[in-house]
Formats: sequence, structure tokens, C-alpha cells
Amino acid sequence: MRLAVVGNPANRRVALFTAAVSRAGLPAPEVFPWREVLRSGRVPGAGTRVRIDSPGEDSEVDRLLREAGSGRPAVAAEHGEIVGGAAAFAGLRVGLARVAAGGGDLLNQPADILTMTDKPRCHAVLSAAGIPVPAALGPVGDYASLRAVMAAAGCSRVFVKPAYGSSASGVLALAVDRRGRIAAVTSVELSEGRIFNNLRVRRYDDESSVAAIVDRLAPDGLHVERWFPKASLGDRVLDLRVVVIGGEPGHVVVRTSRSPMTNLHLGNARGEVAAVRAAAGEREWAAAMESCARVAKCFGRTLQVGVDLMFRAGWRGHAVAEVNAFGDLLPGVLAGGRDTYDAQVSACAIG
Repeated sequence: MRLAVVGNPANRRVALFTAAVSRAGLPAPEVFPWREVLRSGRVPGAGTRVRIDSPGEDSEVDRLLREAGSGRPAVAAEHGEIVGGAAAFAGLRVGLARVAAGGGDLLNQPADILTMTDKPRCHAVLSAAGIPVPAALGPVGDYASLRAVMAAAGCSRVFVKPAYGSSASGVLALAVDRRGRIAAVTSVELSEGRIFNNLRVRRYDDESSVAAIVDRLAPDGLHVERWFPKASLGDRVLDLRVVVIGGEPGHVVVRTSRSPMTNLHLGNARGEVAAVRAAAGEREWAAAMESCARVAKCFGRTLQVGVDLMFRAGWRGHAVAEVNAFGDLLPGVLAGGRDTYDAQVSACAIG
């Protein structure tokens, strides 16, 4: 079995997958950098099983994606700047089409990757499949229309998400009280009219700043959902990242936070799976894992998906927040003695 990876060579996921291939006694996979895919169209050919990894975490790849998507030269973004999400998504579509045309046996399908990356589309797919998700509001084209749809729905708390973002980039947890006062919690830093990712979660109380952030994000598309009240243990709210491989939920990480943002890279902490399972109870835990398996069935030709799953406050039900095409980076998390990459390599060998 010949394996190849389309990804950024410096990406940790690529290194961990390569290590898993080595542990399985297989030849090291050839790595096809996203830069080369986008510049020259060099992709794996027939007779190769291909893992497509994230094009993220590389500023030049980001620029190349935006150029491929827009058909014109793109200005390099400053470090951490949130810009051109729609163009980058269009460029991802171009790059994935090139990979598919190479004729390799793809372990994750371009159509699935694109659907998972498109938050409004993914939400619609899950909803149509009867999978519990927070209610979506919209459409929203700017801050004024956001406030209008919230008022029309009688909704005072929402999550505002860039349509094509990831890793909490550009996400705002927005609340409006009865007096009309605004509070937004986000990792976005607003600087001279431009917006940047920042590892420090902050709170904006002035409406002008919140409006400026939303209006900056809106041209690239927004997805707005009713605020889903998350369960908590102690003084920390929590959700789960569940990686489903070959249709089976196995690897689980609990993400806990004192803010609405639970992403671990924002300085949040892992929780104990056993404690969450005990608090939820076996019936609700089993129902949640079944929902994760049903999510994977929506993307049945893709080997693995990462599901962000929330239990409702009071442990009364659950909902799927997002589905991640590249959400399998769970270092140190084992299921059946294997990490997510060992499990995927094993599934490749069986398949």
C-alpha cells in the first residue's frame, strides 16, 4: 500500500500521521505540499492512497488560496489577520479539484471537506439528517441585519461565526440585555479597522467595536446560531471533540473554559472524559455518541471527521456545534491503545 499526504510539511498532523505509518511498518508517505498543489498542480497519482490535510497555518498557502479563489493577485495578510475567507474557500475548492483529478484513492473526499468547511451548508446537511444542532438565524449581511434577525426571532444571545472559519477564528458570543446593552466575547482583536486572531479571549462592551468586527467579517459570509447553553462541571463550561474513524466514535477530548470559547489553543484546559460521562449518564452519553456516528454517515466516503459536541446545561440533551474536516489532532488521546493516526492507518490497511 502506497500512501501520500497533501498538506503542509511543517504541520504537526503530517508528522504524527507519518509516525503512525512508520509504526505500522509501511513505507513513509510522500508529502505533496499545498504550495506545490496550488503553484504547479503537482498531486499524487493513481495507485496511491491519499490523505488530504489542512492547508492552514501557512501564510503563503493562505495567499495562494485567496489568489486561486479570486483569480487575481492577493495581498499578503499580516500575521493573524482575518481576511479573505470566501476567496480562500474558493481557492480550497480549486486545490481539491486538482488533487481529485490526480486519480489517487482519496481517504477524505473533496466534497465532504468543502461541506464541513462551509458552516451554513454543513448546518443544513446535519439538520436535514435529523441531527440535533442549534437553531440558525439569518441571512445576515452586516451588524444591522444581525440585530434585526435577532429581534425578529426574539433572541438575545447568539454565536456569530464566519461562514468558512476554523479554530474559533472570528467567532463572537454575543449577548444583548433588556436595556439594549451589548457584550461580545471573542478572540478577535480590533485594530485600526482591521481584525486579527489573538490567543487572548476578550470582551467588548461598546457597540461600535462589535459592529465594526461584524461588518468586517460579513462580506465573506456569516453563520449565526442561537446560543446553546453548555453543560458545566464546577465553574467551567465544556464541550467535546469526538473523532469518528470509519464510522466509529472512539477518541474524545473534553474542552473546558470559563468563557464561551472552549478551543484548547486559547489557553483552555482538558477535562476528564469519565467525569463528563458520569455527569451525563449512560443513556445521554450513548445518545451523544450515536449522534456523532450519524454525523459521520453524512460524510460516508471520508475516513475521519471531528465532531464538536455540546451537552445542554443540566445534561438535558445535546447538539452538534460543528464538524471538522481536519479535527483529528488529539495528542496523547488513545482508544484501544491507538491514537487517531494509528487508527486511521489501521483502517487504511483493512480497507
